[in-house]
Amino acid sequence: MNAAQLHNDAIVIDGLVIAKWDRELFEDMRRGGLTAANCTVSVWEGFQSTVDNIVAMNALIEQNADLVMKVRTTADIMSAKAAGKTGVLMGFQNANAFEDQLGYVQIFKDLGVGVVQMAYNTQNLVGTGCYERDGGLSGYGREVVAEMNRAGVMCDLSHVGAKTSEEVILASEKPVCYSHCLPSGLKDHPRNKSDAELKFIADHGGFVGVTMFTPFLKNGIHSTIDDYVEAIEYIFNLVGEDQIGIGTDFTQGQDQAFFEWLTHDKGYARHLTSFGKIINPEGIRTLGEFPNLTEALLRHGFSEHQVRKIMGENWVRVLGEVWGE
Repeated sequence: MNAAQLHNDAIVIDGLVIAKWDRELFEDMRRGGLTAANCTVSVWEGFQSTVDNIVAMNALIEQNADLVMKVRTTADIMSAKAAGKTGVLMGFQNANAFEDQLGYVQIFKDLGVGVVQMAYNTQNLVGTGCYERDGGLSGYGREVVAEMNRAGVMCDLSHVGAKTSEEVILASEKPVCYSHCLPSGLKDHPRNKSDAELKFIADHGGFVGVTMFTPFLKNGIHSTIDDYVEAIEYIFNLVGEDQIGIGTDFTQGQDQAFFEWLTHDKGYARHLTSFGKIINPEGIRTLGEFPNLTEALLRHGFSEHQVRKIMGENWVRVLGEVWGE
């Protein structure tokens, strides 16, 4: 089976997309052959604004039902594949929308939210992000983890501090993930994860989605798809073939104002980081170029079986373990 045939046949899942949601993007997802994607609907927003974002996403899915469908279960992912559509799994990059109400976890699960990152770069009521002194998981945070386990919502630790991450991994009875990260072994950056951190999450049944966000890649904005595959290979060699997948962190269509909002605490306060120019690796600049990744993985010596796992099968399995369906 050649690369194009394999990509067409495989389950292809992107574990994190924070793009500008519109029909143009959904068309590009279809060009890229995406079976499903974890689409961010909350970062700095509280409860009400997040509900408003979900209302908007629901309307957008309905208006583009020829291209996309809502995903709540792994069976829905398979249905999307069979229908030739892209499944939209809604996710948060911050637990901020839970506010101080444990019951909101179930409310958002009922609305279709399947993955929630515990903190985004800074401190919240649950724990600490990766840009602050890490105080670990709060008492309330432990309750949130237990409630997410019960409701079937996956804990994401991509932008979370090392101590808080470790405590979530130990507290959770279900697999947790770094949905979009890179190894600090290839580039030292506060958002990247050490070899020890990557091994720790894998040793506890967790999952690692590898991002291609160029500020965190070894060659920065000059990175190519081969640099991205190098990062995948690096993590693959640490965690094994069953606990790795893709989480691009595509920001397709977003403008400078969006990045200003992302990089300031709470969206408006202190400036946390500066990305500089935002450009994806040459060879996979857009979601529509996803088939190039299957080709690159094969070219770098991954087997067809391994490529299928990395491109999506592993995500399906681990989401099923958390969601229970």
